Amino acid sequence: MDSHPDPTPIFDSLDIDLVIKVMSNTVFSPFFIFFIPVFYFFQGSKLTDPIILASAAYYVLLCVIWSVKWTSRLWRNQGSLLFAPPRFDWGEQVVVITGGSSGVGELLANTLAVRNVTVAVLDIKPIVTENCKSLSALHDNINYYKCDVSNWEEVEAAKNKIVEELGHPTVLINNAGVVQGKLITDLTPQDLKQTFGVNTISHFLTLKAFLPEMIKNNSGHVVTVSSCMGISGTAQMTDYCASKAALNLMHECLRYELDKLHKAPSVRTTLVCPGHIDTPLFSKMNYPRTPFHKFIMPTIAPIAVVKAIIQALDDQHSQTIYLPFYVNSMPYLQHLPSYFRDFVQWMSQGDYAMQGFQKVSGRREDEPESKKSQ
Repeated sequence: MDSHPDPTPIFDSLDIDLVIKVMSNTVFSPFFIFFIPVFYFFQGSKLTDPIILASAAYYVLLCVIWSVKWTSRLWRNQGSLLFAPPRFDWGEQVVVITGGSSGVGELLANTLAVRNVTVAVLDIKPIVTENCKSLSALHDNINYYKCDVSNWEEVEAAKNKIVEELGHPTVLINNAGVVQGKLITDLTPQDLKQTFGVNTISHFLTLKAFLPEMIKNNSGHVVTVSSCMGISGTAQMTDYCASKAALNLMHECLRYELDKLHKAPSVRTTLVCPGHIDTPLFSKMNYPRTPFHKFIMPTIAPIAVVKAIIQALDDQHSQTIYLPFYVNSMPYLQHLPSYFRDFVQWMSQGDYAMQGFQKVSGRREDEPESKKSQ
């Protein structure tokens, strides 16, 4: 009997995001395409030959697309065509992370602490995972504040302690979230209060607490962790989808308030809309596992979201981040004819993903014992 385990097939890690990443650096890259007509010219082709004309035209098209994309980003961030933003000094930052005791929030807190960033975690439960225990050196940089972020009195008290002990925060990452996974007819008033309190109201409360100092200094960064479910709805997720949809518009309104009324355009805002993340929050959902879904709608690792957030902070640009690639198409679904829209919904199997769902994160004391024991 062969004692060696079967190797993991290389195709297990192949998905559309990897394909797009390769294509963006080859067939969609102006730098790469530039050499195609040059190559044919030095091989003896004439400038009027179809291969040179076609490749040159494609190169010009790519340059136009990339120019529009880049100038749009510069316009949104009042950037310069010649000069990049000043270097982001990680050692001078005080970062507040809500929901930082587990999942993406915990990994983000630990990752930032490695960069010697002062981190303040707001959560109802402290970080108790083995991952954190093994990184004892990070305890000096990670500061935990017990706080129900849906309660203004607790948020205000936590804010006062943070300012007193660490200084005014320069980055606010609103990451806390909860999901009930119930039909509309099964949702209780307590469920709704928790969902909208944690997923939506908490963002307004933390902004009320920490944003004024950023506006005063015309400096800072607000990261809003939303969801692709805030773009397109699905069955048995009504409260979650609605709470996340509210965040998407809140993010847009905040940007215009900062630019037009507060006159604080240098306070950056980033909206993160991820798909299914491999965290406890959705660990008990029936996410499709067919080869088609793994390729088109892959589950993303928490580290991918963390990297995207850190890159956004480093870039110092306001932006919207869609992860993985298929999420980029979701804003356009509502413009499809109803039969195409329903076909896409059927293909995603999203309406059946929450059947048999068991709540793991954010369980309340008032929930039935059967739920809490699962």
